Amino acid sequence: MRNERQSIQGHGGADMLFAAPWRATEKLLLTAICIATLFFAIVTPPFQAPDENQHYMKALSLAQGKLLTEQRDDAIGADLPRAALNIHAVDFPTDVPPDLRHFETEQLAQSAAADAQRPGTAFADFPNVASYAPSLYAPGAVGLILGRGLDLPWIETLYVGRLVNALTGIALLIGALCLLPFGRNAMLATALLPTFAYQTGSLSPDAVINGFGFLGLALALRTGFMNATPVRSAGLLITGPLLALCKGVYLPLMAAGLRWQQHRRDLRPGLILGAMALGAIAFVGWMHYSGGSQALYHIQSRRTGETMMTAPLRDQLAIILADPISYARILASSVVERAPVYALQIVGRFGWNAILLPLLAYPLALLMLGAGVASGSGARFGMGQRIWWLAVAAGVALLIETAMYLTGTPLGADYVQGTQGRYFLPVLPLVLMALSPDQGWRGAGRLFVIAAIPLLLIAAATVYDSFWVHGFITSDGMPPHGSIGRALLLPSPRW
Repeated sequence: MRNERQSIQGHGGADMLFAAPWRATEKLLLTAICIATLFFAIVTPPFQAPDENQHYMKALSLAQGKLLTEQRDDAIGADLPRAALNIHAVDFPTDVPPDLRHFETEQLAQSAAADAQRPGTAFADFPNVASYAPSLYAPGAVGLILGRGLDLPWIETLYVGRLVNALTGIALLIGALCLLPFGRNAMLATALLPTFAYQTGSLSPDAVINGFGFLGLALALRTGFMNATPVRSAGLLITGPLLALCKGVYLPLMAAGLRWQQHRRDLRPGLILGAMALGAIAFVGWMHYSGGSQALYHIQSRRTGETMMTAPLRDQLAIILADPISYARILASSVVERAPVYALQIVGRFGWNAILLPLLAYPLALLMLGAGVASGSGARFGMGQRIWWLAVAAGVALLIETAMYLTGTPLGADYVQGTQGRYFLPVLPLVLMALSPDQGWRGAGRLFVIAAIPLLLIAAATVYDSFWVHGFITSDGMPPHGSIGRALLLPSPRW
């Protein structure tokens, strides 16, 4: 990509260099992300990414032409082909006892051969994702349609859906990296975390959510810090609604591109605010079209272990408004309590969060992120700009926690339930940009590669070994005190 330079009076009056050409190391790291994503899409057994069974049913419903779900008694979902549903219900169930489990390739062949013995349809219940917009599942649905069009068995069709979803996530990442005017290493560092590739390589809508989160951030920064061309402005106005339909809490990320008007006819702040307003309208419009009702579902309390029902949003919001100080304390205590879990999950925790990397991989991930920051942003910013970016990131993080308290936590609970580290992936590039120096430190780029490639290789080995060789347990576990050496060097199933 060519160099583009624009005279923008930043702190100190120096020109800023935008859209620097791709370095060989950056191309290498992007290639590694693509390879890791496709590896996970193929190697991860069916439904071993968080909530992939629910996402599969939602994508399958869309592939059948159903934009909306229906409610039958306490169940919310749709009528779907029984042969497709039995892949999860019979062949690869996720509600298994907490003992050692590993997969065999024969299971895939047996599932493919069983399609003919499973005629008709059955009602599929997927309340957790019932209210999500169809745009999140369009790539997966296209893959499922393609698989069936090729007359593949349902189990193979699932993998085609994964691959199309993964390729969509990769395309959105590449688009964001190409549009980003500065801080490319910050976005690459986030995408190099194994969780990013693992989720993108599944039927999870995280591929679309993270992709549009990155794309919306890139377009907002490019618009705010470069000229607003017609094509770029149109892209911004289209991306805003698509980002809001992913999850509304990520829409404020686009505020990162807001700056004081550089002259009286500077329309860039208005364009960014307009894109955000269109996003808000799209989000409200979808909620109205889909019925506007919240799907309640059962969860296991992380405090008591009891099975409880999530709270009605209106009632939970009333509790917050009645005593916002108490809610602020709940928020603070939950974040402090869960911060170590978020750190593990955002780096890599596989198999519905049951499989940990060797513990030494987590400091390696921190080293990789630090090297990405030390590689520099390639542009000069004042402290005020950096504080604004951190404020935007903090605001989005608080929205994520609040959304989970409103929709995924028992009524009146004194904790936040259900937040996972991967939810913060779209926010992380902005944080890393705010921390990045103007110019890279000597040797940082080389250290970036030296840390990133082994991290992905360790993650790939962990996933393959844990699922297909030694097996794993589905219950969460933390490092044992008696074998810390094994915990440092081996994935959690080998402890």
